Amino acid sequence: MKVGNAEYAHSRDIPRVVPLFPLPGALLLPRSHLPLNIFEPRYVAMIDAALRTDRVIGIIQPVFETTDDELNGRPKLCSIGGLGRITAFQESGDGHYLVTLSGITRFELVGETEERSLFRRGAIDVSRFIEDFEPGFGEEVVDREYLLKTLQEYLDANNLEADWDSVKEASTEVLVNALSLMSPFGPAEKQALLEADSLKTRAETLVALTEVDLAKSAGVGSGPTLQ
Repeated sequence: MKVGNAEYAHSRDIPRVVPLFPLPGALLLPRSHLPLNIFEPRYVAMIDAALRTDRVIGIIQPVFETTDDELNGRPKLCSIGGLGRITAFQESGDGHYLVTLSGITRFELVGETEERSLFRRGAIDVSRFIEDFEPGFGEEVVDREYLLKTLQEYLDANNLEADWDSVKEASTEVLVNALSLMSPFGPAEKQALLEADSLKTRAETLVALTEVDLAKSAGVGSGPTLQ
């Protein structure tokens, strides 16, 4: 698959060590897009370093229940993250960078390097997620109709509207991943969506989480959560 100007056809096309951006509640999936406003000096340095090399960055969540003080240091990280390539970059004029990352694949964090740097780097393994390199993999077994029905129920319950023409034109993979990114769920739920072993499982997880949210809104018990 092509991401920006780069081709990623196999795990061997992925760097073995990448900069890590710990970001609570963030989700980056293959062929999805994550806009970022970068302003902390350590992450400005990370973007500078990525632009000088392969433009690849790993988005990964800190473990849940991490305190604000821990976030400012070196919080423990989840084991699975999303790898992205910088495909859009703009300087704001006040020291900020406006960046868009385009998703390549998920990765497993194997360990961190001990080098001295403003930002963290991790050794990664993408072999568990080889299907991520194939656009649309597993689309045919997703219950798209039920997913759209649940989306309509959620929109109605929250007095929201959708561009249904765009929804109907979107591929199933794009639809599932875009809804996962836009979903209002917490870090644990986002991580569950990231770690789903297939597109079908991700769609089913998204539907289940939405149905729990709808039940809560309707006052039908508290329902189970992933937190």
